[in-house]
Amino acid sequence: MQKTFEKGYIEINDATQNNLKHVSLRVPKYETTVFVGLSGSGKSSLVFDTIAAASRRELNETFPSFTQQYLPKFGQPHVKDIEHLPVAIVIEQQRLGKNARSTLATYTGIYSLMRLLFSRIGKPFIGYSDTFSFNLPQGMCPTCQGLGYIDYIDEHKLIDPEKSLNEGAITFVSFGPDTWRWRRYATSGLFDDDKPIKDYTAEEYDLLMHAPQQQLKHPGEGFPRTALYEGVVPRIRRSVIGKKEAEHHREAIAEIVTRKACPTCHGTRLRPEVLTNHLNGYNIAEVTAMDLRHVLSFLKTITEPLATDVVRELTTKIQSLVDIGLGYLTLDRGTSSLSGGEAQRIKIAKYLTSSLVDMVYILDEPSVGLHPHDIQLIKQALTRLKDKGNTILVVEHNPAMIDFADYVVEMGPQAGQGGGTVTFTGTYLDLLASDTLTGKWLRRPHQWGQERQPNGQLHLTHVTQNNLQDVSVDVPLGVMTVVSGVAGSGKSSLVTALKRQLKTAYIDLAQAPVGINIRSTPATYLGILDEIRKLFSQANDRVGTSWFSYNGKGACPRCKGKGVTITNMAFMDPVVQTCELCHGQRYSDQALQYSYHDKNIAEVLQLSVAAARDFFADSPKLAAQLGNLDRVGLGYLTLAQPLTTLSGGELQRLKLAVELGKQGTVYLLDEPTAGLHLQDTARLLKLFNELVAAGNSLIIIEHNLAVIGAADWLIDVGPDAGRYGGRIQYSGTPRQAVDVATSRTGVALKRWIEQK
Repeated sequence: MQKTFEKGYIEINDATQNNLKHVSLRVPKYETTVFVGLSGSGKSSLVFDTIAAASRRELNETFPSFTQQYLPKFGQPHVKDIEHLPVAIVIEQQRLGKNARSTLATYTGIYSLMRLLFSRIGKPFIGYSDTFSFNLPQGMCPTCQGLGYIDYIDEHKLIDPEKSLNEGAITFVSFGPDTWRWRRYATSGLFDDDKPIKDYTAEEYDLLMHAPQQQLKHPGEGFPRTALYEGVVPRIRRSVIGKKEAEHHREAIAEIVTRKACPTCHGTRLRPEVLTNHLNGYNIAEVTAMDLRHVLSFLKTITEPLATDVVRELTTKIQSLVDIGLGYLTLDRGTSSLSGGEAQRIKIAKYLTSSLVDMVYILDEPSVGLHPHDIQLIKQALTRLKDKGNTILVVEHNPAMIDFADYVVEMGPQAGQGGGTVTFTGTYLDLLASDTLTGKWLRRPHQWGQERQPNGQLHLTHVTQNNLQDVSVDVPLGVMTVVSGVAGSGKSSLVTALKRQLKTAYIDLAQAPVGINIRSTPATYLGILDEIRKLFSQANDRVGTSWFSYNGKGACPRCKGKGVTITNMAFMDPVVQTCELCHGQRYSDQALQYSYHDKNIAEVLQLSVAAARDFFADSPKLAAQLGNLDRVGLGYLTLAQPLTTLSGGELQRLKLAVELGKQGTVYLLDEPTAGLHLQDTARLLKLFNELVAAGNSLIIIEHNLAVIGAADWLIDVGPDAGRYGGRIQYSGTPRQAVDVATSRTGVALKRWIEQK
């Protein structure tokens, strides 16, 4: 029975955070409010940077100052005040980190309970719960240290035996002649640096390749005084593989490293004696290798009174994950392999079992990464969370997530500086009937794409990667192909297999994070600042170009080109102030004396992308690059806008803009509509059609029905996720998929096309 609560409102008064223009708003409590509007219109500024930041900041202030210095800093949002503000729990679209020791079971706390269960009633008794942990010495396999795998290094690929050290015998990247790593060997005094490796004695070769880390008694001239000597193989294993540097050398590492299941524990991560302990015929590794549905069945077989409480707790945790559509995951699944959508659902499931009420749960596009079939499960879960007595705030673009809102707030009317105002508040039905941007786009009729003919095909045969079950399918080229299916069905695995088959160069626009910092701007990301500086230099008697860099000679002497001064206040939030000397322009007075077409460098960098394209009309290269940014719908950004203020959807389009203009190639995209309003999605589809018309092939992993419907070809993977998926359910035109009852995408398309 649904409880009734005294409604009330969260009242925001005069919010001016980022681009918000003195927003005052009442958000109903104990209801689900969805915030809509263009990407960059101010939704995140209002929901995350104002409401969530204010709540989390005030919660942090309830702790002693000693504790506060270790808590994350949220800053003081620019808002006059917020009344009746509950404690906020923010559930964001973020992957769960890359720790090789973290699994679904350890992250959710399920493994701790599982260890307790086996230690209490498993037979024979071998020790307490720590004995079953692969992250503790008591339980971890000694060979792989509890990782479950061993990285084998093919040392023959590290060395050219025909060459000497001076000639570059160590062929692995960053070990070449005159590099700092090479010098450890060349100056060690252990080798003749001009002798080819093939002429080394067995002892010399072993010393070069396998010697453990050690202090040299009599090193050669130039060997660092405090340095240790170490063979090439252990050094690469210790200082390159698995470290941050590995990101830069991914291809080189893949060439020399083969990852195999540990020969001792066979991937179970545990000591052999731990695996002798069984419960109803299974050891703990066999249970964690089950998917969640099978784990529930296993728990039902346990009847010992001693385990009643543990089994009940385990069942509750696992059932909440199954209810939200994650029943296909195994407990031993590494968290680094989970998608952002899966990670977000795991977090939602965690709160479903919480007894806390009167909270405000804030979600960032929970539909991202989810098939329409999965979205229904998310809506049911959020409704249960609301019915317990909580307030739900959702930032969303997907019509399938907007329609379950009790209340809708639209931000707009445009993006960037043209946004930041509330353009609509009311129910979903009111929005459908309204004259607002989102209302108009929701009413637009749905239609099929052009169904162009391919100019070639890529044959994938007997693919068995991850959960794909001996899949064979032809992928057309020269058209727009969408790969669809529920989350975890095998779409990414299929595209990974496809990459291996591609003989030509391809552009991979997967949703890898853009490397950005406080100094990153659209101008730096496009790499056009050098060209702009050159134009300024030529227009001002060829004065040095570094005068037009706020990271160089032209930087304001006080803020060092940041535009702000940051004062650390120990346990309090750091104070960020606009620089009093340059007033946020980043440049020194001398740099601002020079002009180009009557604008100084700071004024030029404050131009919007669209305005800058016209301003640099006499520089075709610059105008073309800026034109590409405008084509992907980012014309409203200023050249100097920090990329840290951009949404996920904006960053994805930024990457796409950089790659535009390359003809006759294959573009691989992973959910390019993430974070995009219906209007932006239509604009992106127009761009996709232009790319195909120019001779490119597009292969897109996507859940958005507007994109799927507009494709020339559809490959649907399923029917479900994990071991319940991995098969081709349909391959053909989207229009004909509506008649295929076994295709979840076909069923969703049928509903979609019948809506209008």
